[in-house]
Amino acid sequence: MLNSRVKYSGRNWVKLLKSKILINQITGKNPKVMGAKNKKVNRRIKIKNRIRKTVQGTAARPRMTVYRSNKQIYVQLVDDLSGKTLISASSRVDEGEETKSNKIEQAERVGKLVAEKAKSAGIESVVFDRNGYLYHGRVKSLAEAARKGGLKF
Repeated sequence: MLNSRVKYSGRNWVKLLKSKILINQITGKNPKVMGAKNKKVNRRIKIKNRIRKTVQGTAARPRMTVYRSNKQIYVQLVDDLSGKTLISASSRVDEGEETKSNKIEQAERVGKLVAEKAKSAGIESVVFDRNGYLYHGRVKSLAEAARKGGLKF
């Protein structure tokens, strides 16, 4: 609220508004002033937090979390009780190979790779955490490939 002792007029009022908008942009409290990309990111983070309330990994059944960038896809098996990453895999591992493939095929390869690594570590079942992304496209193909590889979730 505005302080009643200080009179805001002219330039002072404009400075106050600019500082309020800047503070809101930094803290993320007012999404109306933020750009479209930040709205998407904030939406995904809200969904991610909603999912993480219910999904928790243990050493016996770790959380399989997915991160999707524009070019790559990453997956980790995380034990939330100890806070450690047990297994990780990404599409960057295959960069040395000269195979051209689309992103969905990359995600399938990562799903198979993480399933193989998990089986060798003695992990058979996981809890799937889509990390706020829609279960569609690359995330879906990664999950299905991991299921075909032998992981249960």
